[in-house]
Amino acid sequence: MVAHRMVDVNGIRLHIAEQGEGPLVVLLHGFPESWHSWHRQFGPLVDAGFRVVAPDQRGYGSSDHPDDVDAYTILHLVGDVVGLIKELGEEKAYVVGHDWGAPVAWHTALLRPDMVLGVAGLSVPPPFRGPHRPLAMMRELFGGRFYWNYFERPGVADAEFARDTRATLRKFLYYASASASPSGEIVQPMVDPERGWLADMEDPEVLPEWLTEDDLDALAESFSGNFTGALNWYRNLDRNWELTAPWDSAVVTRPSLYIYGDRDLVPAFPGARDLIEQLPDFMPNLHRKPVELADCGHWTQQERPDEVNAALIDFLRA
Repeated sequence: MVAHRMVDVNGIRLHIAEQGEGPLVVLLHGFPESWHSWHRQFGPLVDAGFRVVAPDQRGYGSSDHPDDVDAYTILHLVGDVVGLIKELGEEKAYVVGHDWGAPVAWHTALLRPDMVLGVAGLSVPPPFRGPHRPLAMMRELFGGRFYWNYFERPGVADAEFARDTRATLRKFLYYASASASPSGEIVQPMVDPERGWLADMEDPEVLPEWLTEDDLDALAESFSGNFTGALNWYRNLDRNWELTAPWDSAVVTRPSLYIYGDRDLVPAFPGARDLIEQLPDFMPNLHRKPVELADCGHWTQQERPDEVNAALIDFLRA
């Protein structure tokens, strides 16, 4: 059975879910999610002989929500993972991340390879540092309508998403899933800054089969109308670019795995497809070529749990 507790890590308190014995596997969720997004991975990974721990990352769920925007840089997030591994009594761990959790996992392997047995990222490919600040680049490419730029406006998205937490999450989960694009067409996530993002998102009458009302209840309860901590991650994108300058042109050397859905909007971001094709050249210990899941949207491990579990277990055992 999955157990829950609070741990002191990197100057804050994190809520973690944990189960099993064996080599440690840390599962890092993305936006707008919680530890619960990995609930379909616990049983299979535990049965395969691993100790599984999934935190609510800082700014999410029952974990601490620091007030300062600057408390959500990539160095803080990697520090949380490093501190968590140590707090759990381990020296090394496998680190797996989805969505925003993937950059945290990749950067943990990049900055602290001594503590990472292997690293896997779902949806978001490795963080090879580009030549331009991300927020500034997207502002120029899309005239300020890209969702990152909407998120960086203090208090705006926070208020929009908090008006009806459950409806917000229901719309997001449907919007970025394969269910919302049966034709396979992927549209860049643009936002009318005056109307907000949710106004143009479909609110499904029936949830996708991979998403239950209980899942939605658990996620809504974890947010409790507070999205600011989660949004602060995006508000540090340019700051992260500055902070990671010492690792410019560095590559992830630890054994690695990348999994993504063919209908995921993230691999459709500008330049992402080219990067994915070149990953075998950039990552010397890539377990196998990037794993593309058919008819899968953004919520990789929830939409295709069996395929993701099989790929993860194959990787971890190897």
